[in-house]
Amino acid sequence: MTKRRKLAAGNWKMNGLGADLDQIARLDAAHPAPGCEVLICPPATLLERMSAAARGTAIMTGAQDCHPAASGAHTGDLSVAMIADAGASHVIVGHSERRADHGETSADVRAKAEAVMAGGLVALICIGETLDEREAGRTLEVIGTQLRDSTPDGAGADTLVVAYEPVWAIGTGRIPTLEQIAEVHGFIRAELGARFGGETGAGVRILYGGSVKPGNAAEIFGVDNVDGALVGGASLKAEDFAPIIAALQES
Repeated sequence: MTKRRKLAAGNWKMNGLGADLDQIARLDAAHPAPGCEVLICPPATLLERMSAAARGTAIMTGAQDCHPAASGAHTGDLSVAMIADAGASHVIVGHSERRADHGETSADVRAKAEAVMAGGLVALICIGETLDEREAGRTLEVIGTQLRDSTPDGAGADTLVVAYEPVWAIGTGRIPTLEQIAEVHGFIRAELGARFGGETGAGVRILYGGSVKPGNAAEIFGVDNVDGALVGGASLKAEDFAPIIAALQES
């Protein structure tokens, strides 16, 4: 049986100022030697400073997006090399808010993921269905298509993390049932195995995201093929994120 190291990832989205960097020290004090990987993806303005603040701790940092090109006339964008230079190890690509707000397609996400992997970082690819798609019974169809079209052919267990985030659960307080989470995560695991082979398919970590909080984390982490979480609002404060990390360690 493949042993996957669990991952608690925090996505700060468009939140956080320099004064909030003290959350790193608070989180490190709560979990100086966590039994899982811990990742925080702050806004770009904080990435280099957060990476410096996290140096010497077990906390990793990541970016929330990137441009697929190595350099060029792309005002406002960041290349993977710039992100790595700022001290990050991961990049979130394909978050539903990027897909919806910026019109990113799965082909765009794939190009970004390819750049992330080529740059030696880990791509955290987000996939998820809308409420209309869920109610129409199209969840697995949508998930399968997004996974196939967003994931590069050369992905491996050390370069890829998949995050299942049902769009209708993000920031709403609503979450799928445990049975629904199990169904989708099991489907993703099978799809990864079919495409990349048994060893890689079994090794890629699959995170759940969407209104994960200290009060529901333990039961979510008890679901098969849930290897951690991509946490939004509850990752902004150490006192909220630390109990989620504790629940993941104990799962």
